[in-house]
Amino acid sequence: MGTPAVTVIEWVGDAATGVLRLLDQTRLPTVTAYLDCDSVEALYDAIRRLVVRGAPAIGVAAAYGMVLAAQEALEEAGRDGRAFMAALRARGAYLKSCRPTAVNLAWAVDRVLAAVSSGSPSRAAERILAEARAIHREDAAMCRAIGEHAAPLIRRCSGVLTHCNAGALATAGIGTATAGMYLAHEAGHAFCVYCDETRPLLQGSRLTAWELVRAGINAVVITDNMAAQVMRERRVQMVITGADRIAANGDAANKIGTYGLAILAARHGIPFYVAAPASTFDLSLPSGEAIPIEQRGAEEITEGFGRRTAPDGIAVYAPAFDVT
Repeated sequence: MGTPAVTVIEWVGDAATGVLRLLDQTRLPTVTAYLDCDSVEALYDAIRRLVVRGAPAIGVAAAYGMVLAAQEALEEAGRDGRAFMAALRARGAYLKSCRPTAVNLAWAVDRVLAAVSSGSPSRAAERILAEARAIHREDAAMCRAIGEHAAPLIRRCSGVLTHCNAGALATAGIGTATAGMYLAHEAGHAFCVYCDETRPLLQGSRLTAWELVRAGINAVVITDNMAAQVMRERRVQMVITGADRIAANGDAANKIGTYGLAILAARHGIPFYVAAPASTFDLSLPSGEAIPIEQRGAEEITEGFGRRTAPDGIAVYAPAFDVT
C-alpha cells in the first residue's frame, strides 16, 4: 500500500528491560530520528513535547508506557501486591495528566490497569505488554476499517481538505482522516489533498503533507487563512479531520481551527466529516462543553524559526483544541 514506510511506535526488548521507541515528530519533515523512552518521566516529556502526538498514537504509547510503569513499580514496591498496584496507578495517573483533551490516553491506561488488577507483580509487566500490543493491533485494524468507510467518499472528490495531522503519524495504522485517502489512492483514484499548515505548530505542513507525499498522493499546503478561498473556488468537495475526544452528543474536540473550518464548510455547502476510532468517544460527557481543553505554552505562538515573533511580555491565549 502507498503509505509512508516509517515506524511511529515500537516496543524494543522484553517486558522486564525493554524501552519504548518513538519517531521524533518534532524533527520532521527534515530529519527522521527516533527517541527511546526508558522511564515514565521520559514518556511524559515526549508526549508533552509532541514527540508522539495524535490521540490514537498517544493512547498506544501510553499503553506501552505502563510497561515502563510496571518496571518502576516493581523496583519500588517489590512483590508487595498492594504497594505495587498503588505505585502503578500513581504512574498511570501521572501519564493521564499529560494531555487532558485526548481521551485515548486515559482509556489506554485504564485498560491496561484492568488487565493487571490481580495476579503477581512479577508478571505484571508481561501482561501489560501483551495488552499494549493488543491495543496497538486493534488501532491498526480500526484505521483500516475507517478507511474502508471513507474511501468511497474520497473517490467522489477531486479535492479534499484536511487540518492538522490525523494520519499514519497520529495512529498505529494508516490514520483516521487519511485512511480513506490511502485506500482510494491504492485503488487508483486521482485526487488532491489540501493540507492546512495548522498554526502554531504546523502539523499539517510538517506532518500530513510529508506523509502524503511519501505515499505518492498529490498534496498542496495552504495557510489556515486560505481555506475559505479554496472552498469558494470549489477546489475541494469535502473536508475531513480527526478528533481527540467526541462527546455523547457528537461534539468533537480537535486541533484548534477545526471549528472555523466546519463553519466555512457549512457556509459553502461542503460536507464535513470527522474520522475517529471508538476509543476517542467519551460517552460520560453529554456535550463538548464538558471536554477539557488543553492550554499550550505562550512560546509556541510568540516564537518561530529561531526568533521571537511577538513583543516581549505580550499576553497569549493558546488553546490547543476547539469543539465542533
